[in-house]
Amino acid sequence: MTYAVTYSSHTGNTKELAQTINETLDNIIYFGEHDIKALNADRIYIGFWTDKGTCDSKTIEFLKQVQNKEIFLFGTAGFGKSEQYFNQIIDSVKSYINDSNRIVGSFMCQGKMPQTVRDRYIKLQNNENYQKYQMLIDNFDQALEHPNNKDKNNLIKVIK
Repeated sequence: MTYAVTYSSHTGNTKELAQTINETLDNIIYFGEHDIKALNADRIYIGFWTDKGTCDSKTIEFLKQVQNKEIFLFGTAGFGKSEQYFNQIIDSVKSYINDSNRIVGSFMCQGKMPQTVRDRYIKLQNNENYQKYQMLIDNFDQALEHPNNKDKNNLIKVIK
């Protein structure tokens, strides 16, 4: 069986996961950002970053091209405390996949966000919504540590 590892990465988080897969598997015939070259593999590991609760637009466009393949989805999201949230993201991404494909697995983990996100939270925080934005700021700070070695080891366990 041949493999391709393809991804879209806004802040480098998903690229880190893609590199972990690339270093773990043999018989990889394509590694890199989404490209039709990946369609030559039997199984495609498709990575994405989360944008408004689903995958980014580059990944959506790539998924539309994939047919008759085994697919493993992997991604990162700024919010990561809820497995339920991760499952909702994966379910949303699955809606873009042609029925001729077979999904063989998935993996999600938290990923760091750009500093501009934290700056925006601080600007919006006031007495009325202090707790809400403090929770978002705390989540932002926690996300700075991801993906970490534990996340990458969990990914390796899932793909093996």
